Amino acid sequence: MNEKLRTFRLLALAGAALLLVACKKGDWPEGMAPIHWDRDTCAQCAMVISDPRFAAELRGGPSNTAFKFDDIGCLSVWLREKSAAHPWAQAPETRIWVAGFDSPGRDAILWLDARMAHYIERSSPMGFNFAAVAQPSEKAARFDEVQQDAWARQERHRSMRAFPSRHGGAQ
Repeated sequence: MNEKLRTFRLLALAGAALLLVACKKGDWPEGMAPIHWDRDTCAQCAMVISDPRFAAELRGGPSNTAFKFDDIGCLSVWLREKSAAHPWAQAPETRIWVAGFDSPGRDAILWLDARMAHYIERSSPMGFNFAAVAQPSEKAARFDEVQQDAWARQERHRSMRAFPSRHGGAQ
């Protein structure tokens, strides 16, 4: 009787463990901190991360810190603006993930290495308008091109805010 009870307990524990694994939401790559949709905020613009098609994460440095982003452009601008404070951010060992635009949804995102992904134009949360895809195409951009374009867009935006009347903006 004691042996049957022990076997039953082991099976119950194994079943409970299996249920916990089966209920896991998302398929996060090893080392990636899960993004809590509609709660976590972008490290660059402080907007809530809601649209999984444009999400990104950077992780590295001496304390293996994770920075989350709501737009690939925000990631790109952050990399440029924070390079002095976080010199490790551009190092090859720093992990940078971007969500595959064609992922089926929040619970089934294909996370791509940002440096290897290809970028197509799509309307994005902060208006940088880049989406990551795994397959190359004739019109796709590389990560370094996305970074340059995002920085240029950010600078144009800043100059328009500094001189609103010259650019037709509100005074």
